[in-house]
Amino acid sequence: MKKLLNLIFFISITFIFTSKLFAIEEKIKIGLLLPLDGQNYNIGKSVLRAVNLAVNKIDDPILEVFPKNNFDNPEDNIKAAQELYDQGVRIFIGPIFDKNTKNLGKFDDAIFITFSNKNKNSQKNLIYAGVNATSQIATIKKFLEDNDIKKTICLIPESDFKEEIKKGISQTKINLKKVFYYKTEPTEITKRIEKITRYEVRKQNLLDEIKRIENSDDPNKEKKIKNLEKKDTIGKLGFDSVIISDFDESLKSVITSLIYTDVSTKRVYFITLNQWFDESLLKEDSSQNIYFPSINKKNYDTFSKLFFKKFNSYPNQISFLSYDLVGLVYYLTKKNNLENTNKIFDQKNIFKGKTGIFEIKDKKISHILNFYKVENGKFIKIF
Repeated sequence: MKKLLNLIFFISITFIFTSKLFAIEEKIKIGLLLPLDGQNYNIGKSVLRAVNLAVNKIDDPILEVFPKNNFDNPEDNIKAAQELYDQGVRIFIGPIFDKNTKNLGKFDDAIFITFSNKNKNSQKNLIYAGVNATSQIATIKKFLEDNDIKKTICLIPESDFKEEIKKGISQTKINLKKVFYYKTEPTEITKRIEKITRYEVRKQNLLDEIKRIENSDDPNKEKKIKNLEKKDTIGKLGFDSVIISDFDESLKSVITSLIYTDVSTKRVYFITLNQWFDESLLKEDSSQNIYFPSINKKNYDTFSKLFFKKFNSYPNQISFLSYDLVGLVYYLTKKNNLENTNKIFDQKNIFKGKTGIFEIKDKKISHILNFYKVENGKFIKIF
C-alpha cells in the first residue's frame, strides 16, 4: 500500500512538473511578412519598429515575433510563410499589400492578418484588418442619424476602391438619396459636379429672377436686384449633405467644383472618408468645415511622438495599426488559453486598441471609428 501511494505521489509530481514545464515552453509565435528591402522598404521597417514597441509594451516572455522579408511579391511571400510555418508559426501579421495574399489558403491551419482595407472573403484563413469602407460608412451613418440629416447624396470616383464603397453602402444600409459616379480628371470632375448640382439651371434661375424684377413695378426692385447680383445662383439643391468618397488632390478638386457651383458648407454638410489627418486639409480655405471618420487622433499623436523619440523618424499609418494588431493577437490568444490559435477570430469579441475599438465577428474585423471636422485650421473631434 505504501509503495502504491509513493508511486501515485511520484506520478502526480511528475505530471505537475511536466505541465509547468510545458506551460513555460508554450509560446505565442507571430510571424511578420514584410517588405524589408526594395521600393516599400520604409513601410516594412516602420511596421517592424512599431511591432517591437508593442512587444516591449506587452512585456511577456511567451510572446515571440519572427520577422521575414517577403520581398513584396506573392512568390517570395509564400516562401517566407512556409519557412515560418515549418518553425511552428501559425499566426501571421502581414502581408501588408493585398497583391501578396495569393495562395495563402494552402496553410489552412494558420491565419494571416493583412493590412489591406479590402473587405473580401476570398480565403478563409485571411483576416483583413485595414480601416475598410464599411467601417467608415457606418460611422458616417451614425453622424447623419445623430443630426437628423436625411437628404444625402454620395459621390464615388471611378477607381479601384469603387466596389468597396458600394459594398460598404450595401452592408451598412445607409440612407442615401442618390449615388453618383465621376471620372477623376479635373475637367471631367467639374462637368459632372455642374450636372449633379443643376448648376446651369440654378444660374439661369437667377438671371430669370433678375429680369422678372427689372420688368416689375416693385418699388424696391433696385435694392432687390443688387442683392441678387451678389449671388451666383438661386434655387433648391435637393440635398442637405454630400459624401465625397475620395482622397488627396482628387478630393480637393471635387470640393473646389462644389464651391464653384455655389454649393458651400454653409448650405450642406461636406463629408468624406478617412483622411488620416492629412495636414494639407488644414491649410486650404476650401477644406474647412469638412467631416470625416478616422482613428483616434489623440492616441495617434501620442504614438507618433513615442515612435519619433525612439527611432528619430515618424511612423506611417500602417505601422500604427500594426502596433494594435500585436496587442489584439496577444489578447485573443491568451483568452483562448493559447489553444486553436487559427480559430481566435471565429468568436465574437471586442478589443480596445490605440487606433480605436476592434469588433471581431465571423473572421472579420470592423473598426468603431471616431468622427472629426476640419475647422479653423484644426481637427476637431465630434465623437
